[in-house]
Amino acid sequence: MMEKKYPSRAEAERLVREAEALNPGPWGDHSRVVARCAEAIAAACGLDADKAYALGLLHDIGRRFGRGHMAHVYDGYTYMRSLGYDDAARICLTHSFNTKVFEDYIGNVDIPEEKQKVVRDALAACEFDDYDRLIQLCDGIGTAEGPASLEARMGDVKRRYGRYPQDKWDKNFELKRYFEEKAGRTLEELFAEAFHKES
Repeated sequence: MMEKKYPSRAEAERLVREAEALNPGPWGDHSRVVARCAEAIAAACGLDADKAYALGLLHDIGRRFGRGHMAHVYDGYTYMRSLGYDDAARICLTHSFNTKVFEDYIGNVDIPEEKQKVVRDALAACEFDDYDRLIQLCDGIGTAEGPASLEARMGDVKRRYGRYPQDKWDKNFELKRYFEEKAGRTLEELFAEAFHKES
């Protein structure tokens, strides 16, 4: 039997709690919202909901090493690989590049050339699957408070960073349509159910 390349839900939750203790901030709650969004969409699309939850939860785990921009991509990728969680490592990388274009990264490229090369080479070697696409979409929707519309979330990012590449913007809407067609329901319908079950 092949070993899973991502942790259990419980282990993913433990890793995030441990990381939050090292670098507190809203990123932890953002990650939980991304995880719940991914779980809800995955369940409706015939994907593995537990895997989607764990990958969504860990997409920003590189933030355990401090406040960084592209550094969190590199740090998450290498940290998850060091634990043997290659699928989670891949999501740490791919969640920031829905167009697969390194230059479309929003934020500072705050890592040296040799680390940039690791990111570029790993990205070039990836063929995106539905888990990559799912976390890219959910990262574009999830705030620390809950899911938001793509327009609101991307508009906020654009205001904060001064840019949002059009191809990246368009790709998010393409991903939304893709998963809504697979689910046969709108994301709003899925999230209304997922986020109000316990309230």
